[in-house]
Amino acid sequence: MYEPNVVGDWQEYEEHAGLRVRVHRLEPAEPPRGRDDAADGLTYFRLRVTVENRGSRHLGIHLEDGQIDVRVGPDGESAFVDWRNSQFIEGFDVYPLRRVTAVLYAAAAEEALSLVDVQVQLRVEEEWTARRLWAGGIGVHEGAPGAPLGQCRDSLAHQVSVFLRDQAEEGTA
Repeated sequence: MYEPNVVGDWQEYEEHAGLRVRVHRLEPAEPPRGRDDAADGLTYFRLRVTVENRGSRHLGIHLEDGQIDVRVGPDGESAFVDWRNSQFIEGFDVYPLRRVTAVLYAAAAEEALSLVDVQVQLRVEEEWTARRLWAGGIGVHEGAPGAPLGQCRDSLAHQVSVFLRDQAEEGTA
């Protein structure tokens, strides 16, 4: 696995020309069919995983339960994933210049939501792709005026941002 992507970034797959995926819209949200009793006392959130085909032929995509892992907090504890309310991609042919999106509902302790890691492993044309990781958080607005630096300086999202900024500076030097 490579360095994590920041939530919202596209990641291209070398093994399938033109195929790219991203995790985005990480936000607090209530599930459409009501809360699961197992999530009592936890805060619900929603994320989207979009697969885009920029290649020249259609590709069969599978993104089902067990292919998305959500971890929260500094210790990377597993979030409760509400499979009943989530919408997956089950054997869908994505034609060129088209997209398909899965919507996942999960829940975790509210204080752990500032660090959210999402790992995705697609199945394309019955072949497994490499795992990809996205890092982000809910309620963390880095660089906001008046925000104390100590609260977000150690966050994974901050570390990823610093790494990407350093890499960009090295590329221009």
